[in-house]
Amino acid sequence: MSLPVAISFHATDAAEAIAARGRVAVLLAAEGKLSGAAATIDKAAKGAIARAMEGKAWARLKAGDALDLAWPAGLKAEALQLVKLPAKASVAEARKAGAAIGKALGADGATVVAGGHARTADLSLGLALRAYDFNLYKTGEKEAKGAVRILADRPEKVAAEAGPMAAVAEGVLFTRDLVNEPANVLTTTDFAARLAAMQELGLDVEILDEPELEKLGMRALLGVGQGSESPSKVVVMQWKGGKKKEAPFALVGKGVVFDTGGISLKPAEGMQDMTMDMGGAGTVAGVMRALALRKAKCNVVGLVGLVENMPDGRAQRPGDVVKSMKGDTIEVINTDAEGRLVLADVLWYAQERFKPSGMINLATLTGAVIVALGHENAGVFSNDDKLCAALLKAASAEGEGAWRLPLSPAYDALLKSHIADMRNSVGRPAGSITAAQFLKRFVKDETPWCHIDIAGVALPATEQPLVGPKCASGWGVMTLNRLMADLLE
Repeated sequence: MSLPVAISFHATDAAEAIAARGRVAVLLAAEGKLSGAAATIDKAAKGAIARAMEGKAWARLKAGDALDLAWPAGLKAEALQLVKLPAKASVAEARKAGAAIGKALGADGATVVAGGHARTADLSLGLALRAYDFNLYKTGEKEAKGAVRILADRPEKVAAEAGPMAAVAEGVLFTRDLVNEPANVLTTTDFAARLAAMQELGLDVEILDEPELEKLGMRALLGVGQGSESPSKVVVMQWKGGKKKEAPFALVGKGVVFDTGGISLKPAEGMQDMTMDMGGAGTVAGVMRALALRKAKCNVVGLVGLVENMPDGRAQRPGDVVKSMKGDTIEVINTDAEGRLVLADVLWYAQERFKPSGMINLATLTGAVIVALGHENAGVFSNDDKLCAALLKAASAEGEGAWRLPLSPAYDALLKSHIADMRNSVGRPAGSITAAQFLKRFVKDETPWCHIDIAGVALPATEQPLVGPKCASGWGVMTLNRLMADLLE
């Protein structure tokens, strides 16, 4: 895949902006005298920029917001977009400004007059992320996004800064594509094939099919998928960009391509959104793509468990007991608490095979985390304060909301079963915490680990600054890419 819009960087040239068609966007400080290219463009537009900046509409804008002037006199453009962005803007404000341009982008493209702004590369990232639109299955006329020319005082420097960001953007959009796909297209087989195709980027990719999973003893994972026609799989993606003998960091993702709830059937209302229940696996895939594209100097292994949870005659029942790869037995209280069964086996396999330096798993695991944190923050659980602090710092730097929730023996005690080593569900109270406590039982004491519950952030309920309406967010790709750089590079 590639970015949804072609972005190139060129030297600042006011004359080019004045003659450009389509949309011209100009970065402007909140107030002050116009200078440089902005002043020249304003003169050509007969003072339209200066007048707009004196108005109430401009005063109400926040950093990163934009104001449109249609068919500006003296310019060839159909719209002049005034983007408020202070010289000392934050990363988030610069990306928001780029998103304002990306949202309005049409077939004729845009010319962006950035001048010497220090955050131009971040602006280009925001533009690429917001220009994304998943319209693959719309049969009507589709308008392709036109190219974007960004005019900057030091275009080579900005292009060098933007290169790694473009790799990350491609990872985010790969994740969005996966999460947005319908389940009749993104089967476990199709998902695995898309990951196998990333071998061309330099990843080593292995696909473990059901006979091999049975041989490994992954009965917890296999039990979830036994009611589906789609075969269960585990895909292992290795990026070996670091030192040869250095242990990799492991990223593990839940990949339930569709979740009916199984025999513990979900209500019909809202079930169509369960195409996003593979969001954790989607994020892991996007991170691995980003690392490969930017040639990251680290060793990382991504593992995803791909299953479909269906209510077939062969499906797992409430009351069944399954044996995990670790050897622990699990009483299945609720077949809709299936993600933790998938992760239990993949987490154990990751540790047994790779002995990772640390491990993070992601999953759209519980509705309870949405009750606790809404759609603003992912829930984070950890057995290691240092790793958790680094993760939260990376999330904050990337503007992706995350909040740590507790683990404790009191919650762990609730998992007791009268017929097996543990049960997979304890009901509604503290549901996201007890799910995390379940996963912790499959994490070795010596492995630094975080569990991230992304149920509330994978598919936001409302439009976000960098994400269009009713669209997968790709949450976590930017955070984990930064974390791998912070910890390993």
